[in-house]
Amino acid sequence: MHFILHGIKLKVMKRLIFFLLAYFLYFALFANDGFTGKVQAVIDGNTLVIETTNEVRHTIYLTGIDCPELGQEFGDHAKAYLEKLALQKEVEFTITGKDRWGNHLAMVTIKGIDIRIELLSEGLAWTAERNPLPALESVKESARQHAKGLWQQENPTPPWTYRRQQTMLQAKGS
Repeated sequence: MHFILHGIKLKVMKRLIFFLLAYFLYFALFANDGFTGKVQAVIDGNTLVIETTNEVRHTIYLTGIDCPELGQEFGDHAKAYLEKLALQKEVEFTITGKDRWGNHLAMVTIKGIDIRIELLSEGLAWTAERNPLPALESVKESARQHAKGLWQQENPTPPWTYRRQQTMLQAKGS
């Protein structure tokens, strides 16, 4: 039994070390593309409005994660947690690209803390539906194994499935 627990601890430590290395490597590569600003609004669990020091407002979607929609269970919790973490606070953000609708995707940190990691570790987000980052996936899995947040539910519905279901319902009701 002791050997099994020791093996589990080693796996967790290896994942944590991998995550930290990936995080620092990513930050080192893209540090020059970063902006600073103040969070003016939180739209939902993974969408922020940030005003930069030159008074330009950016609507930012957190890259690599997807939080429950506001109509879903834990959607309001995710938004409230993000407000607690970031609203009216100075942040650094790096735009990593755009989604298929043209929205800015970014990694956002507060005093060096990646807020995506905070949301995932509290069980308030999924990793991206397509091509999830291994470092983020291990944080999500840890929250799931500890039944945190939305992982308390027996079979939580991912937000991308919920959105598709809502689209189908709207099309039938038209």
